[in-house]
Amino acid sequence: MEILEATHTTQNPAASDKIKVALAQIAPVWLKRDETLKKVADAVELAGKQGCQLVTFGEALVPGYPFWIERTDGARFNDPKQKAIYAEYLEQGVVIEDGHLDDICAIAKKYSIAVYLGVMERAANRSGHSLYCSLVYIDQNGEIGSSHRKLQPTYEERLAWAPGDGNGLRVHPLGRFTVGGLNCFENWMPLSRAALYAQGEDLHVAVWPGGLHNTEDTTRFVAKESRSYVISVSGLMRPSDFPEDTLELTKILENSDDFLANGGSCISAPDGSWVVEPQVGKEVLITAELDHAVVRGERQNFDPTGHYSRPDVTRLVVDRKRQQLADFIDAE
Repeated sequence: MEILEATHTTQNPAASDKIKVALAQIAPVWLKRDETLKKVADAVELAGKQGCQLVTFGEALVPGYPFWIERTDGARFNDPKQKAIYAEYLEQGVVIEDGHLDDICAIAKKYSIAVYLGVMERAANRSGHSLYCSLVYIDQNGEIGSSHRKLQPTYEERLAWAPGDGNGLRVHPLGRFTVGGLNCFENWMPLSRAALYAQGEDLHVAVWPGGLHNTEDTTRFVAKESRSYVISVSGLMRPSDFPEDTLELTKILENSDDFLANGGSCISAPDGSWVVEPQVGKEVLITAELDHAVVRGERQNFDPTGHYSRPDVTRLVVDRKRQQLADFIDAE
């Protein structure tokens, strides 16, 4: 895999202010959970060997984005072909409680590297037969710190994904930084962003299935609004990335261009300038050294949930309870 390196620091950065991050722009082995997790594990290990403290991956990477929906008449109700594809998608989903991410956690612990990974989660507390687009944070000790289920699937995604809840709207300490993340179009949702800003977020991770059209504007806008570094990490998907045994493969490919997702991973500084411009059309590990002093400097004239907020006038209420259908009360 190609490695692209960048640095963004002040003239005299303190060692304690610096952090090295990685963006793994890779394609899944589509609808093959275990094979895709092997690619993820290899990328985490590579980032760890590069001395990174954080590595990030695209939305729904494991086992892949539901590209079939808009290419195979996915809105047809009660259609046997759509049921068959969904059944396979569900079978390949990630069940955290079953240990599907244990190998990734072990590698994270080995290299003391945190991980943000986009997965399709079969949620055990919601019966295990619906899929949630989840952004999982694994800390440097190899422990799962949060699993944020996407609040609102976008457009055709609603035919395959269930809406999530606020339980994962959390941030995590990472060196001098406080890191948080959102899935895809959640990065357009002002209140979801504000929920992370209010917890002190100054390194924001935006994950996408892949597309320059998603990352080239939003990344810099969120950076300017939050006065934070913003990582936009995307997946990649080419016709060759579909296994030969993919259901409805002929139909999918005849309705697809050279790229179903062309990447676009990038990093913006807190002033909206590029640290790494969007990278398109290739699998690549992007690494960059970031400087917390730059964040502190940019907060001098604007801090959206600090000195430039008015909680006496406007406030945000965030419900972080994990939603479930039933609460069971058993006799002791």
